[in-house]
Amino acid sequence: MEKIQITTEYIKLDSALKYSGVAENGAHAKEMILEGLVTVNGEKELRRGRKLYKGDIFKIDDEEFEIG
Repeated sequence: MEKIQITTEYIKLDSALKYSGVAENGAHAKEMILEGLVTVNGEKELRRGRKLYKGDIFKIDDEEFEIG
């Protein structure tokens, strides 16, 4: 599991996908989310603006990332 370090209170899901390198850009992140490919804390997430806080875990395919 890879850690994504943030210096703010939260990061939006689409931004986290871009920051982690999983998504090439915002449009790609939006597409992956709307296709139901992303889970947050074990549940499918369809909102690209979902706020992720420290300790949250998002997963796409076999890659897991924890917000730290």
